[in-house]
Amino acid sequence: MIPRFRFGRTGLRTAGRSALLVALLTLLAELPAWAGSSLSAWRFNREGSLEIRTAPGIQVQAFFEEGPPGKGPRVWIDLPGAPSRTRTVPAGGVLREVRIGKPDPGTTRLVLEFQPGTRLDPRQLRLVGTARDRWRMDFQGLPSRSLLAVGEGDFDAPVRSGGWISRNTGSGFGNSGRTTSPLPLNPAGLPSVPRGRYRVVIDPGHGGPDPGAVGIGGLRETNVVLDVGLQVAQLLQARGVSVSLTRTSEVDVDLPPRVALANNIGAHLFVSLHANALSMSRPDVNGVETFYFQGGNSQRLASVIQQQLMAVSPGTPDRGARPGRFYVIRRTTMPSALAEMGFVTGSIDAPRLADPNFRRRLALAVATAILEYLNP
Repeated sequence: MIPRFRFGRTGLRTAGRSALLVALLTLLAELPAWAGSSLSAWRFNREGSLEIRTAPGIQVQAFFEEGPPGKGPRVWIDLPGAPSRTRTVPAGGVLREVRIGKPDPGTTRLVLEFQPGTRLDPRQLRLVGTARDRWRMDFQGLPSRSLLAVGEGDFDAPVRSGGWISRNTGSGFGNSGRTTSPLPLNPAGLPSVPRGRYRVVIDPGHGGPDPGAVGIGGLRETNVVLDVGLQVAQLLQARGVSVSLTRTSEVDVDLPPRVALANNIGAHLFVSLHANALSMSRPDVNGVETFYFQGGNSQRLASVIQQQLMAVSPGTPDRGARPGRFYVIRRTTMPSALAEMGFVTGSIDAPRLADPNFRRRLALAVATAILEYLNP
């Protein structure tokens, strides 16, 4: 179900010598108990992308500064929790150095300082959550011959915090609170596509103060779709697809920024995930349906998603792939689909949607459909 919601965004900030700071993106979530810094790994690669790994479900802020005369531009990211030590890591090429600092006792600051004369357009810089504990920022237009790889930390090590375990596990939600999925995500056997060729946006609907539909046993749509969306992103990334999520935690995001994210990065596909509802007095109403705005490629995408979702949802009615005028599929400029993965008020669908194992199968179905569409 799709109501309208608001988008929280930081405004312009000033610091130091009245330098103009542009807050690129802020994602707010309930902070888990975390000892020390929430930054566990970072790397800057030869393609000009910064990737960081953090504690799950934290507040992240990114900033840009042109730099004083004789200095290059800087980008820095603030995360909760102080680092165990401050340090400077020499880089090379267009990236002069990377610093890990402590601007105050409760904050870790990751600073990328570029060489004087480097041109960065802050309007093109976006810190995008690619999973609950992973973020990426792409620096476009940097000379490829002057990019050297540098980084710290283990991107594959387990991260434990507040009951979360992330390695070979899905980030599961029960009807309330946090749990872990007992089954691992397994991309083996999924269709293959050329690595690095495609960009996909996954849109878990609702979030923050808007739970979406609330069904049997207090099952919340926002929890279901976020869990499935995060797992879809992990599966696609394992197959070499570049994935952006419109949200990676319980935050309030309006509809236009969701569309703008997909349009601005030139995504090849946009898939919005939802769960349906009718009435608590109508548990007999169940089913899966997938919407597209216009025919052609969007209709084909919706049909493939519908087919795969039905393959893992035996016994529930097939409500089909059909036209719809929802904002997020009507205003995106690439093939787009909106999937209603079942009814949280349905006697068949609700127990399944509350089951982390079933949500894993939904994620595998959506990822399979996207990969099949990209490589027919």
